Amino acid sequence: MFAALNRALKKLVLTGHLTVTDANGRKHVYGDGSGKPAGFKIINRKAPLKIVLDPDRFFGEAYMDGDIELTEGTIYDLLELLLKNVEHRPAPGASKFFNNIRIAMKRLDQYNPVGKAKANVAHHYDLSGALYDLFLDRDRQYSCAYFEAPDASLEDAQLAKKRHLAAKLNIKPGMKVLDIGSGWGGLGLYLAETCGAKVTGVTLSEEQHKMSIERARQRSVSNTVDFRLLDYRHLDEPFDRIVSVGMFEHVGVGHYREFFQKCRALLKDDGIAVLHSINRSDGPGATSAWTKKYIFPGGYIPALSEVLPHIEKSGLYVTDIEILRLHYAQTLREWGKRFAANRHRAKAIYDERFCRMWEFYLAGAETAFRYSGLNNFQIQFARNQHVLPLTRNYMITEEERLRTIDSKSPRLKSVPAE
Repeated sequence: MFAALNRALKKLVLTGHLTVTDANGRKHVYGDGSGKPAGFKIINRKAPLKIVLDPDRFFGEAYMDGDIELTEGTIYDLLELLLKNVEHRPAPGASKFFNNIRIAMKRLDQYNPVGKAKANVAHHYDLSGALYDLFLDRDRQYSCAYFEAPDASLEDAQLAKKRHLAAKLNIKPGMKVLDIGSGWGGLGLYLAETCGAKVTGVTLSEEQHKMSIERARQRSVSNTVDFRLLDYRHLDEPFDRIVSVGMFEHVGVGHYREFFQKCRALLKDDGIAVLHSINRSDGPGATSAWTKKYIFPGGYIPALSEVLPHIEKSGLYVTDIEILRLHYAQTLREWGKRFAANRHRAKAIYDERFCRMWEFYLAGAETAFRYSGLNNFQIQFARNQHVLPLTRNYMITEEERLRTIDSKSPRLKSVPAE
């Protein structure tokens, strides 16, 4: 069974230094010997054929289940070597075949009505809160940070992300702001405390909702921040501003029209919204089979070409678009380092298989942002094109004003009991 994998790797790995040990103990070397070595050993004799047939799913499963074991380097080193070699090359025949099936099935896979959407969210976001404290910043920001400097800490970069978004929202004190997918509450609390907004945050995660409410209580802002365990589609009140960060990846392509029509209905005539999402720069595709099964069921990373038509058809004006290129790669690098340092604690919460799954998830995501064309977009849109200044200078001015305020504010705590 190793013969098929051997042929595939000879065609695929042209650069780098990869060593694979087959189930009989024979070593096979691929690449030109350059760069950091990486290698793995076949433990399960059935693993090679499954990997060749559908690497998108079975390579991750093989690593999780111990069917392959690393012999050189980390899982990140291995995935980086492989993705560098396929970055500018067409996918192998079998991979392309299964990917085409996933593309054809994606509307069914991403059918996320109200009840199913909540179940999909619970699969990932209702894991033990102690797990997220092992690798996220203290504010538990679980989305792309904004690195204003290469050496910025994760905490500073996540604060800069909130500041960057707030500047684009152009909030005035007393404005009603809706945060769709409010997570553990960090952005909503920032907009209330730093910008003087009256914030409504909605989430489908029961664990996130509990922490959000507790944070608001501890910081004595419950009168200005209202966190609700609610699907945004059930809201029926006007807002001056809408922001959504890291939630749109869970909407599903069949629900994009519904999302933007609802945003339009909730926005006041002079309202402004900012949508922050991961973006696939190579156009429409399909969710990784492994990711769909183990990490984000019902999830999908959109392409701008899939999103913008729905904004246009909803009667909304796109007023600004920014692409954040390698910021998420750097964010994931920081998460990966922290998870590795706390791996023993994660294993105590779950088990070895879970740790391998999480390692593969973080490393696979980072390499995808570095070598597979993923990035982030921030789209600003409005019902009325006259509500914003003519140039982007107001964003820069507001960002600096907010910096003078948030730099003096106490940082949020991630554990309610603290």
